[in-house]
Amino acid sequence: MTENAHTNRRTFVKAAGAGSVAFLAGCIGPLSESEPEEEPEDEGGLNPAEDPDIETIAGDPTDVPPPVDWDEPRHHELEMVTEEYTAEVEPGVTARFMTFDGQIPGPMIRVREGDTIHLTFDVPDDLNVDVHNVDFHATYGPGGGAVDTTIAPGEGPVEIEFQTKYPGAHIYHCAPGAHDHHIGTGMFGTILVEPEDGLPEVDREFYFGQHELYTDGDTGEEGHHRWDNAGARSEDPTYVLFNGEMGRFTGDGEVGPLHAETGETVRVFWCNGGPNHVSSPHPIGNVWTRWYDHGDVVNDPMKWVEGATLGAGFVGFGDMDLPVPGPIHLVDHSLTRVVQKGLLATIDVEGEPDEDIYNPDP
Repeated sequence: MTENAHTNRRTFVKAAGAGSVAFLAGCIGPLSESEPEEEPEDEGGLNPAEDPDIETIAGDPTDVPPPVDWDEPRHHELEMVTEEYTAEVEPGVTARFMTFDGQIPGPMIRVREGDTIHLTFDVPDDLNVDVHNVDFHATYGPGGGAVDTTIAPGEGPVEIEFQTKYPGAHIYHCAPGAHDHHIGTGMFGTILVEPEDGLPEVDREFYFGQHELYTDGDTGEEGHHRWDNAGARSEDPTYVLFNGEMGRFTGDGEVGPLHAETGETVRVFWCNGGPNHVSSPHPIGNVWTRWYDHGDVVNDPMKWVEGATLGAGFVGFGDMDLPVPGPIHLVDHSLTRVVQKGLLATIDVEGEPDEDIYNPDP
């Protein structure tokens, strides 16, 4: 992973209080009760939408590292930087996001059980205001590494090293004290530790990050939305999103549906950053042929299930067979989040129909 080359247009100030934040790193403690600094408001309630710093904050769902093809422990040099940007949630609506490497979810990391990761972690002072760190659920150690990676902008880089002792798909996230703010605005991702014998082969893999965005505006209200502590406390999000942007991977989105073909098997990694709500991953028009519940790659996966239960702060993934063409809509089956809050992505399956399986005009 390399530092994002985007130039931030805003002037950043030095974050203070790194020592006190480090006390809470990697744990759930008494989080700050302070509200965001008040800004002048237009008569409509929100400030006008800001010019985005980058074209999109959304990570590419097809950007998945290749499967493990080695059979002995390896050493990996991993570089990770934090980057804060203003970006569009939907047209006319902007928000301030915090990210790993400039995208939501953070880049997927893929290693093998027993591998060693040497992490170099940085919080550049020209791209950040807040104190940050990284907590890997895939490692033993204080705060999953968060205690020893907590730094203010310009104080790094720092380095840690850890061994991936247990296999599974795990989340990593920022844990500086205000966990909900940092995760809700994008600071989470997936680290997959494949078992020694690997995973079953599939034809395509996709990677999504679900998260809740709590703001001082209403869903769809044009203008610049700021993080809202009151909304977070009541766990009533303004948006529930895939990859930080509403509808990007649908028929109406900037990118449009993802592509697959009949006869293939696809795998979907579903990282529920939260920070609060349980997700119910469901593929409309298909089922999970195999579902690796909460990232479990040791026990037999669930089979032929219509949906799953995925807690906040966990990763699950599922495989789908594709016998017939047509769209598959990926939804959280808490459907208000789809209809009212923005969580939807589509895989467009192309190929020859099989009328023995599905006949639209019998």
